[in-house]
Amino acid sequence: IRQAVEGGETRYVDWVIPGILGMNMMFSALYGVGYTIVRYRKNGVLKRLKATPVTAFEFLTAQVFSRLLLIQLIFVIVFASCSWLVDFKMRGSYALLFGFFSLGSLCMISLSVVIAARISNEEFAEGLLNVLSWPMMFLSGVWFSLEGASPVVRKIAQVLPLTHIVDGARAIMIDGAGAAAIMPQVGLLAILTVVFLALGSVLFRWN
Repeated sequence: IRQAVEGGETRYVDWVIPGILGMNMMFSALYGVGYTIVRYRKNGVLKRLKATPVTAFEFLTAQVFSRLLLIQLIFVIVFASCSWLVDFKMRGSYALLFGFFSLGSLCMISLSVVIAARISNEEFAEGLLNVLSWPMMFLSGVWFSLEGASPVVRKIAQVLPLTHIVDGARAIMIDGAGAAAIMPQVGLLAILTVVFLALGSVLFRWN
């Protein structure tokens, strides 16, 4: 049965902006906390903190949420700048998008905590962070759709947190999706955040 379908055209810039916002957030989260903790360990700052009553979980939580506040500020600035420069369409809720990206930032920051839990060499930490960030940048649908990619590539993409961040952001910004529509992405990112933060706390060493 033939049916007439009506819809508006989606420009590439409207499609790619959520990916760019997600990629910018990813780099800020991974390098902002992971690299800093490694430098603290190398400089002996963590060794001195070990003598205080602060637990590893409290220290890591403070690092996570302090970085989150900075990323939120950067997100607002980048979002406003992109909107002014390229005038992309935003069909969903600004509050929902901000909250969703905050959850995605928590997930990425927690992942960086796992990487920095034991490493004391800045060069090695940077290499591991690059190993994480570059596949996500190219396989998470930031710059191009993976619909025509092989099943293996699509399965790998589903393992990457940035894939679900970009998918959820596009649903909000392009399709005007509400909270119920992005619950699968929200649930997965929340679970990953808890797992990464708990794992980082268990693996963390002051020295």
